[in-house]
Amino acid sequence: MSSAFDVIIVGAGMIGSTIACGLARTNLNVAIVDPQPPKAFDVSDTPHIRVSAISFASEQVLKNVGAWNHIINKRACPYKRLAVNELHAKQGIASLLPDISSWARTEFNATDISRDYLGHIIENDVIHLGLHECMNEIESLSVYCPSHIVSMDLDSEVKRLTLDSSEEISARLIIGADGAQSQVRTSSNLGQYKEQYEQHAFVCTVSYEGVQEDITWESFTPHGPLAFLPLADVDDKHYASLVWYDLPEQVEKLSRMDDVALLTSIRENYPKELPPLTAVIEKASFPLAKSHALSYVKKGIALVGDAAHTINPLAGQGVNLGFLDAAVLIEELAQACMDDEDISSLAVLNRYQQKRRLENKIMMGIMDAFYYGFCNDQLPLRVARNIGLGIANQIGLAKNNVMKYAIGASGQLPKLARA
Repeated sequence: MSSAFDVIIVGAGMIGSTIACGLARTNLNVAIVDPQPPKAFDVSDTPHIRVSAISFASEQVLKNVGAWNHIINKRACPYKRLAVNELHAKQGIASLLPDISSWARTEFNATDISRDYLGHIIENDVIHLGLHECMNEIESLSVYCPSHIVSMDLDSEVKRLTLDSSEEISARLIIGADGAQSQVRTSSNLGQYKEQYEQHAFVCTVSYEGVQEDITWESFTPHGPLAFLPLADVDDKHYASLVWYDLPEQVEKLSRMDDVALLTSIRENYPKELPPLTAVIEKASFPLAKSHALSYVKKGIALVGDAAHTINPLAGQGVNLGFLDAAVLIEELAQACMDDEDISSLAVLNRYQQKRRLENKIMMGIMDAFYYGFCNDQLPLRVARNIGLGIANQIGLAKNNVMKYAIGASGQLPKLARA
């Protein structure tokens, strides 16, 4: 048995599913394949450990492809404020300096740009499920999930995939949205630059007492930032995701701690802004790396999201870059379809690459500047950083413009990312 499509998307995670929802509303005949179905949602479950900070621009993309209500009606935590500072040194010459960490703090507030919130912290599983619910409403979209790809023939004009059901599906255009270990990228011989960072990340979901927090913050230390992300309440209990960046041996040590020792270590190392913690719900760790495909496209192939690029997660921009990839690719393919162009041609696909590759590279550079600029303890640089953060907080207009750009409320955005 075989089926022919205009486009096949490999990977039905957050980015691939977004593209499917957008393209399926055009005149294109679209299929999507993934071995992993979304997890069921239970409103009484404690928050799942993998979360994303969804920007205003990403929210608009999800709204414009029809998925946002499926997501927001489950659970999400809006955050109104975002803060960055550097913790006062506990040892060395820097520890003898006055503690100006409270002054040397830049805080962004949604009210300063006349908005109700800056973004939402949402569990990846909730986003994933909401997008699949949206896909299932589109009769013209063929969803092969769960379904494993047994083999790929991506060298011919017409690309062919053989599934574990023995069905063969084909299309002139394959979109690789299958993550950092992309099978499409490898099979297409699209090269990749990759670099491992020195730090690993330790992540844990915790419950806390007090009021529901409306702020997400990062406090930098020489070994990396300590981050706090508020999560949606469950049964009137407050939850948060904590991220601790450190050397691999320290992250391994944290991973082996029992809950009592872990909570003690967190309280001793995190800043005073941390609310009173009551329990550890779940914990995990992972190495940090960045990667960039040498090209996102070749004839009949396009890479998006983590298949094309991965980035240091310290500002939570990875998934938001992926949603912008999705928006641009949807728009370029839809326009090419209306103009009766070959959507698999390099001329069409290069238009997507030209709009996204440089933008993604710039954001990777900005994240590296933060990473290498803060993850050291050189005294002159520490003093300069703290003065810079303090001054930045006082410059209202410039700070507000930076805030609008960071959340995707200004700048050159695809139409799908605009309100």
